[in-house]
Amino acid sequence: MQAYYNILETIKDSLQSDINVNTVTTGDIFDVDLAKQTIFPLSHLMVNSATKTGNVYTFNMSVMLMDIVDISNEETTDKFRGNDNEQDVLNTQLAVGARLVEVLERGALRDSNYALNGSPTFEPFTERFENYLAGWALTFSVDIPNDMTIC
Repeated sequence: MQAYYNILETIKDSLQSDINVNTVTTGDIFDVDLAKQTIFPLSHLMVNSATKTGNVYTFNMSVMLMDIVDISNEETTDKFRGNDNEQDVLNTQLAVGARLVEVLERGALRDSNYALNGSPTFEPFTERFENYLAGWALTFSVDIPNDMTIC
């Protein structure tokens, strides 16, 4: 069975080709170097669960799309935008997620007989980790045919 590898590689390749992503990682989020040594923007892929129904596996996955928020030393004059680029980071990383969903819906996965199951969700976050990070947690499910033989 190669479906697990293929889905991870497809998503990794799509994220690495995005101009607004410098690093792609996978696994436990707590194993990622989120200190300043990491080259941001960072996309981190996690497989939350897998369910087998008949001859189909459904993988529930999350992709953390994030970047460091830069805070200006200048006095805040705009109360709405503040003195940082948090809104810019959220906008840019949402666009990264939207492009990934388009690839999943219309690109490489569709050509591989994989299909999104349901609607992807985007949940914004700020300051969730050591650095002042902002971004989106994109969660979705993908149906993958079981190509394993009975033998």
